[in-house]
Amino acid sequence: MSEQVIVICGDELASYGFPDGHPFGLDRHDVFIKELDRSDKASQFVRRPPRLATPDEIQYFHTAEYVDFVRAQSQQGYGSLDGGDTPAYPGVYEAAAYVVGGTLEALAAIMEGPIRRAFIPIGGLHHAARGRAAGFCVFNDCGVAIEAALNLYGIERLAYVDIDAHHGDGVFYGFEDDPRVGFADLHEDGRYLYPGTGSRSETGRGAAKGTKLNIPMAPGSEDTAFLSAWGEVEDYLNANPPQLLLLNCGADSLAGDPITHLAYSENAHGHAATRLRELADQYCGGKVLGMGGGGYDRTNLARAWTRSVEGFLGSPSALV
Repeated sequence: MSEQVIVICGDELASYGFPDGHPFGLDRHDVFIKELDRSDKASQFVRRPPRLATPDEIQYFHTAEYVDFVRAQSQQGYGSLDGGDTPAYPGVYEAAAYVVGGTLEALAAIMEGPIRRAFIPIGGLHHAARGRAAGFCVFNDCGVAIEAALNLYGIERLAYVDIDAHHGDGVFYGFEDDPRVGFADLHEDGRYLYPGTGSRSETGRGAAKGTKLNIPMAPGSEDTAFLSAWGEVEDYLNANPPQLLLLNCGADSLAGDPITHLAYSENAHGHAATRLRELADQYCGGKVLGMGGGGYDRTNLARAWTRSVEGFLGSPSALV
């Protein structure tokens, strides 16, 4: 198995973001790439460009009506896609479709091999629902990738793990009743942070009851609390072995993020990525896909995402 990590990057991916001082600005991609270039493992990162997802591919997860709505708002070039947080601008449809296409490229690469690990920095748009935008997320590339893994690649059970400060509600409710989709999410308690969901009692519905794990974290939680909660995630994955692992590496869970209240260091992300690489080697033939998620302090996101990519190569975890 090749000890490399595919990193999806390029100007098309960098085009996803919002203008006029929006927290999810257009500079996030390039800040990360500059930090990645400084890594002593840079020679092991294989860069690939994203591609534009087709409407049919976006509709693996989203409704046709919603995809048409985004296209129309993109052509109009102004207004809101969700009533507030997620503004429309000229070309937003294409920018969001590149995120989806980039995540699908990463998925295809690790499913086809020989490289079994991949990362996309501007992916992980976990709030968008099947029929609407939400929380800076136009299209839910996580959801599209999950549907593709199940229906194109024959995966019978996968696990989505999310360490973004915000609950991955678009993914959770999108697959709440699907027992094939494992879900483990460490997030700031919804009583204190958007979107207000992800309580311990939310464990799935119908045939999937008991198959999802939500772990609300108290505001101010540091690495020690993360490590304790992470043990529960590993217990969950060992009890429900997946054939594919997806990790949302949201960096807004680090101390100092301007819109959240957790206090991890980037070592938490390095730990999560390292341990998921080891679990992927044990259960998934090494297949693990990382997505950047949130993060609004630029230094934090650059360091956390770089530690995540390094963790996929097996860097020792600083939290063990």
